[in-house]
Amino acid sequence: QVQLMESGGGSVQPGGSLTLSCVASGFTFRESGMSWYRQTPGEGRELIAQIGNLGMNTDYADSVKGRFRIARNNGKNTLYLEMSNLKPEDTAVYFCKRNQYPHWGRGIQVTVSS
Repeated sequence: QVQLMESGGGSVQPGGSLTLSCVASGFTFRESGMSWYRQTPGEGRELIAQIGNLGMNTDYADSVKGRFRIARNNGKNTLYLEMSNLKPEDTAVYFCKRNQYPHWGRGIQVTVSS
């Protein structure tokens, strides 16, 4: 059974930083590309970052480019999203996803507010 479990969310002030983690199980993590999405109330899920299976290829949405960094540790079956210079518009529920499969984490809330 595939499981993706996010952690590390919470509340932070504008300009602050947070790192999200996503622990994967039930599949061969090192063989799958992975992504982070986010969703705000009333909106669809926005793809914000992708990473290839070996971690060498990454891509970002313009909205987060230069502020967020996606990374992975295949030895720990873990995906990361390092977020810096956070803005109120980054407030959302963040999801990790296994690429090319309908496998999603439950999501975790990130709130950026003063």
